Formats: sequence, C-alpha cells, structure tokens
Amino acid sequence: MDLRSQISDLIEGDAQDDAPTRKQYSRDTSIFERTPAVVVFPKSSEDVARLVQFVHDEKEAGNKVSIAPRSAGSDMTGGPLTDSISVVFTKYMNRLLEMGSDYAVIEPGIYYRDFEKKTLAHSGLILPSFPASREICALGGMLANNSGGELTLKYGKTNSYIKEMEVVLSDGSRTALHPLTMRELAQKESSQTFEGKIYRDIRALIENNKETIEQARPTVTKNSAGYALWNVMDKEKGTFDLTQLICGSQGTLALITSARVRLVRTKENRAMLVIFLSDMDIIPEVVHRVLKFSPESFESYDDKTWKLAVRFIPQIIGQFGLLKMIALGFAFIPDVLLALRGAVPKLVLMAEFAEDSKEEAREKVREAQSALDGLHVRSKIASSNAHTAKYWTVRRESFALLRKNLHGLHAAPFIDDIVVHPDDYPKFLPELNKLLGEYNLLYTIAGHAGEGNFHIIPLMDLGKEENRKIILELQPRVYRLVAKYKGSITGEHNDGIIRTPYLPIMFGQRMCELFAQVKNIFDPLNILNPGKKVGGTIADIERSMIRK
Repeated sequence: MDLRSQISDLIEGDAQDDAPTRKQYSRDTSIFERTPAVVVFPKSSEDVARLVQFVHDEKEAGNKVSIAPRSAGSDMTGGPLTDSISVVFTKYMNRLLEMGSDYAVIEPGIYYRDFEKKTLAHSGLILPSFPASREICALGGMLANNSGGELTLKYGKTNSYIKEMEVVLSDGSRTALHPLTMRELAQKESSQTFEGKIYRDIRALIENNKETIEQARPTVTKNSAGYALWNVMDKEKGTFDLTQLICGSQGTLALITSARVRLVRTKENRAMLVIFLSDMDIIPEVVHRVLKFSPESFESYDDKTWKLAVRFIPQIIGQFGLLKMIALGFAFIPDVLLALRGAVPKLVLMAEFAEDSKEEAREKVREAQSALDGLHVRSKIASSNAHTAKYWTVRRESFALLRKNLHGLHAAPFIDDIVVHPDDYPKFLPELNKLLGEYNLLYTIAGHAGEGNFHIIPLMDLGKEENRKIILELQPRVYRLVAKYKGSITGEHNDGIIRTPYLPIMFGQRMCELFAQVKNIFDPLNILNPGKKVGGTIADIERSMIRK
C-alpha cells in the first residue's frame, strides 16, 4: 500500500499525492523548492497524533519518512518545505476555539487577518506580535517562528503572549504545555512517560550548562535563531516553561495543535512622525532622540523601496476598496513628484505614537520632532489618515512588491533579518554597505529601525549560476559581520533551510551542540522537520535552491 493510502486509512482529514497539490505546497516565499511526497490536511489534534505515531513507527522500522508542519506558507526560510509529508493546517484546523476577556484559544491554521477581526469585534483586543505579512500569515507560523513586527518595539514578540500550548510529541502522544512551578515540574519529572523524560532531560541540560547558555543569550532586542534555552527557567517567577522552546522551533520539537494566547488593548489614537534622511551617518542619533519619547513603532524603508512603490502604485492601491484607493492615490502624488525630481531620500523613518487621545499623540510627535532640532534632517507630521496609511502600505508591502512584480528577478531573502544594537550603527552600517558594495546587487532595505532589525532583500535571477554562488559566498560574510557586533542573524524570520548551517557563526560550536541535544531529547528519531534548526547543511541550501 502506498504512503497516501496508509495515511488516508488513519485520519479523518485528507491525504493527497496528485501532482498539482504536491506542486502547490512545494514552495513558500523563500528561494527554495521541495516537493512533498504526500500533503496531509488533518481535521483534529487526534489526526495529527495518529499521523505522528504512524511516522514514528515507520521510522523505527527503517523507512525514510518525516513530517513538516505548514500553515500559510509565508515563511521566508524554507521552514515548512519537505520532500516527505507536508502537514497543512489552514484547510481544516483554522478555528478560533475560545475567546476570553484577555485571551483566545486558536488552531494553527487560522489566518491572522481573520483572527484579528474576530478579537477586535469581541473585545477590542489584539495579538500585537503580528509581522508585516499580517494579511497572508497564519497563527501557526507566528508561533513556530516566534514572529515579531512593527509593534514589537513596545509589546514584544510572540513568545511573550503564550499562556498554553497543546502539542503532539514525536512519539504521537498529546500534552498541554504551560509554565510550571517547581513542584509541578517535579511531578512531571516523576512520570515514566516520554513527556516525563523530556522534562527531566531538558532540566538537566539547562542546569548542567547554565554558564554556556547564559553567555549565548542574545543581547539585541529580538532573536529567532536557535532554541531559546535561556527563556525556559524563570528564576524570578520560579517557573519552568517548555512553551518557550516550542515557540520559535519551526515544528522541529513538537507539532502545535492549539494555543491559548494573551491579548492586549492597544491605544487607538495615533500620530506619525516621518523623517527623511540623506545622511545615513546620523541614524543612531536620530533613533536615540526619538526613542526617548516611547513610540509604539519605529519603522524604516530605503530609497529603492520608495522607487518601487511609486513604480507599482496601481498594484499597491488596487488591493483596497474604492474610497481607500482614491485617498491613497492622492496621497502618493507628492511621492511621484519627488521621484520625478530625483529628490528621493536615502531612508524614510516612521515613528508612530499611540496615546489615549489624539491630542496626546500629536503632542508626543511634536516633542519628538523638536528633539531633532540641530540635526538638520527633514521631517513632517503625517497630515491625515491617508498619508499615514501610505507610509504603512509601502513598509508592509515592501517584500510583496519585490516578489510579485519584478519579472525575471526573484526576491531572494538570505540576509533578510539581521539585528544589531542601534549604538553600533555608525560602525556596522558602513561595514555592511562596503561588503554589499563588492557585489553587483540590486537590493532593498526595510525594517525596524528602533530595534536595529534590517530586512535586506536582494533581487536576483536565480537561473544564473553566478547568482547562486553569490548567495553562498555573501551570506556567511554578512553573518560574521553581525556576529562581530554581537547581533542576531535572524530577529523574527527564523533559521529554516537558509540559516541553519550558519548558526555556529552566531552561537559557537558548543551552543550548537546543545541545540542538537535539545532536538534529540524531543525527537530522537528525527522525524519532525529534519534539517531545520539542527543538522542543516550548505549542501541542503544548494540542492533546494530554485533555478528559475
């Protein structure tokens, strides 16, 4: 009996191996392609458990089979790609299961856009860790990548909002994970189940390697690289929390079937200060002066992104309703004129302030703008909702602009998510620009200026062998530069196929050995998304890279 038939007999959901379905799930938004042998659409956590149990038994019997979980497929690292079994949650496991006064229980396949509409309608609350891909991503991916975005500066990343997770472990058993007291941890450790062994072994690993783990703790504002061992034991609260390992693990340790997430109420009245920079050397001072006034978000995009936005204005505004299309169209007129005059700034910074009243928000903006006096930078306060929406649309759509509209060139995210300390901008940025200048690259830069998180997206013809060689040559050079300044090689996009081989550059060999031990504790047969976070090679990058 073939693999699809065996799986179909086990689950209530669907299992498909026809060519169109396999092709559909062979790509995400990365530079990779892997065609799954079977695509499975589970209907419940029971389906997921039966599937994992089946794969576990098959692997024990010596068969080469594995599972890669997938939600919306907006991942930029190849994280959900596999040539074995792709488990897709968006078809059936996409429900909002429960709403409370300050929390929601969700399945991994629910799209963030649908989720937020429901939480806002119910309580006016949101999960504030949404990424720029908020319109196309799903909650499962946000949990798996420990996503962050424009509100992370004030509210933090996804791991800060997890109250509980229901997961399927690699032996097919199901369990609920949440912060445990030391007494509760001892009870878990006394169990002779696979789960009990995980708790015993992870606790021992952490306690036996305290100094190594603490020294490896990233000191930048955000990080999704490696396994967050430094977050599991909270000495102040006296808790032990495995959700902090599962969040950001890209489905390599357990499969998430539901999660209880904390929601917050953001302040509704906002005002935006827009800063136009031609002198990149003063970025650190601008950032420091503005951050003193506690903006809710502090974003940026470069002149190349601006020019692309002007070029593709019809495509940008065409995705909105008629009234917003008209308002955005008028709002973009000054940008078109700037582009025609060749007066586009090198970098646009957007600092948005959220307060209890409109006047309070505008007062914060005015104070931040006044703080820039003496720096000789051009700035303005966004004059209307349409103008604010214009800047947000360009920032949020920057990657989609590249991916959808430049025929013959591929948006190639491989140095797309680096993080450094803002204090290091004066030294780091010139070195980065010099390094990138050695290559004949067209690229855009957008990101979270207030957090030192930059998304650098080169545009490349991946059909050319020389461009694929540039990726393999440039990537480790950029990461070594980031490591020199004690940054992170990925703040929110995670490791996947693209970054896993380079984790030793950031963490060192000993810490990567601990990551491998974590993987072996949770998944001794290596059936859960193998080759991601642990065990990935440069050869994996080469063999999976698209060539057209």
